Amino acid sequence: MEIAAKLFMHSDLLYRIALTMIPNIGPVLQKRLLQHFETASSIFTVKKKELCAVDGISDWLAKQIKSWNDFSFVERELLFLEKHHICPLFINDKSYPQRLINCYDAPILLYFKGHCNLNEQKIISIIGTRTNTLYGKQVAELIIEQLPKDVLIVSGLAFGIDAIAHKAAIKNELNTLGVLAHGLDDLYPAQHRSLAKEMLQHGGLITEFNQQTKPDKHNFPKRNRIVAGIADATIVIETAIKGGSMITADLAFQYNRELFAVPGKINDTKSAGCLKLIQENKANLYTSIEHLLLTMNWAPKTKSTINQLSIFASLTSDEQQVVGLIKDKGQIPLDDLKSIVGFSSSKMASVLLSLELQNVIHIFPGKMIALV
Repeated sequence: MEIAAKLFMHSDLLYRIALTMIPNIGPVLQKRLLQHFETASSIFTVKKKELCAVDGISDWLAKQIKSWNDFSFVERELLFLEKHHICPLFINDKSYPQRLINCYDAPILLYFKGHCNLNEQKIISIIGTRTNTLYGKQVAELIIEQLPKDVLIVSGLAFGIDAIAHKAAIKNELNTLGVLAHGLDDLYPAQHRSLAKEMLQHGGLITEFNQQTKPDKHNFPKRNRIVAGIADATIVIETAIKGGSMITADLAFQYNRELFAVPGKINDTKSAGCLKLIQENKANLYTSIEHLLLTMNWAPKTKSTINQLSIFASLTSDEQQVVGLIKDKGQIPLDDLKSIVGFSSSKMASVLLSLELQNVIHIFPGKMIALV
């Protein structure tokens, strides 16, 4: 079915778009309103008193909702979506990026143009400075060259590491998604227009902003939360202590996503942010593609790995208890493992050492434990 037909079949879409345009009503309150009233259209038709019954909706905010009436712009937005074959994705649509749903501040509506699967089984965001070094460029290209072909690469289409990641993905036949801080009627930076056009055939572009939204400074942190939340993991390649990449990294950490940071020289300001993330145990130290795939549990099962299952029967009862728990969890922090099993620190250390020597488990940076 064509996008245009989908748009006008759904009478609630006009109100969904309208809901995102009401001043001072952000994603958190938008979701509360939707949970309370179920449909966007109901939010615009109920009485002010009913709106005030929703947690966080004050009398003043209720008046904001009741007085908003710029539906002519929404109608123009619908025509814009139809003309440019842009797909609106509402938060309860199956095509909406499902990883974002678990983020408390996820946008209720996204605008997508392209051909990639936003719910691909493996998604990695790659971010970094706009003024990368040759080292940063080489590392970004090497990582993407070594990744499996079924990984979707996400970034922000900015100068530097972002653009390098998008270009490397296309070169290596991986799909790549650009997350924008403005509407799809324009492109920032303008120098990336040809790259963006190429990405539409090898991935796509996505934004929560409607047409005529400019790339204002305050839109970029909003963009960054999508970059962080839409992926299974984020890799930071060169960043200063402050900046957009550190905001994205902190968001990925808050969302409980895996976070990797590429180390650099200790006196290089462009690596200072990466080293800080590693030092604070927020990010895994990126050392190799093998380490990344193991951490993500994406490594292909080899015969030697499968054969390890046959030695489980010869483990002690304590070792079997620990292995069984790790197997159920996929991977587990050491502190959680100790708490659940109830072993003393010395006994736990002995059991883990024995399992590690038998090549049954692997202990990753941050004291995360998984089966080999």
